[in-house]
Amino acid sequence: MSQTGASGGTAKILIFSRTVDFRHDSIPTAVDALKKQGPPHSIVFDHTEDQTLFTDSNLSQYDAIVFLSNTGQVLDDSGIQAFQNWVDKGGNFVGIHAASDSLRNSTFFQNELVKLNFCINLSLQTILVIDASHPSTSMLPQRWAVQDEMYHFKSDPRSIGASVLLSADTSSFTDQTAPDPEEGSPSPKAWFQESSAGATPEASGRIGRSWYTSLGHLNETWEDPTFIAHVMGGITWALASNTTRAFNASGSVGNPISAPAPTNNATSGTPVTNTQT
Repeated sequence: MSQTGASGGTAKILIFSRTVDFRHDSIPTAVDALKKQGPPHSIVFDHTEDQTLFTDSNLSQYDAIVFLSNTGQVLDDSGIQAFQNWVDKGGNFVGIHAASDSLRNSTFFQNELVKLNFCINLSLQTILVIDASHPSTSMLPQRWAVQDEMYHFKSDPRSIGASVLLSADTSSFTDQTAPDPEEGSPSPKAWFQESSAGATPEASGRIGRSWYTSLGHLNETWEDPTFIAHVMGGITWALASNTTRAFNASGSVGNPISAPAPTNNATSGTPVTNTQT
């Protein structure tokens, strides 16, 4: 699987990290880590926690949206509809860690991810690589020791067409709470969708990709080069859908193909805020 899309300009990605319920203190560290990855990957990262920026006109400039450790109902109905419209036009979605604990009542969003059931204790866990050929896992050891929360889920992402990338050695868990059998086996910890299941049946044939990792709890995790490579592999794979304007002149959303490459930490001409509403 290629990590890059067709030859084009600079991709624009919106990091959305608004929380309504539990808030991870690693969010600022994660945002900084992602922004540092922008220039070497020809990506402009914008960051916001302002749900009012989820409009058709504002989202149309983005090739991908990253939901970063969100919790609760972080978008109102109009924001969810704008997000749905953007996915229908070929936008690519990336979810990280607690993103699966947000928009719990949105069928559209639960088709992008699945509902979080519960997490088990933070401790040293052993992640198992199920598919080492993907750009987000090719750098990982087959047994990857990580200090992180382990999530269990209320449904199986494979039921909506996702392919599981990572599982876990459950014998390494200090908390032996049994997972929900509905999450499937092996227990999913990261996965991808070649064509986003969140798109409506009325959407055009140009459907973007979706990628999710359940890891990313600690500040220290976001300082680990291996974890950053895992996340950036997922992001660049999602962009390689070639469904957006940074890589496809006929795309309906995304940065125009003529966009210049960034020269420093990403900023954008469109105002974004870093405060919650």
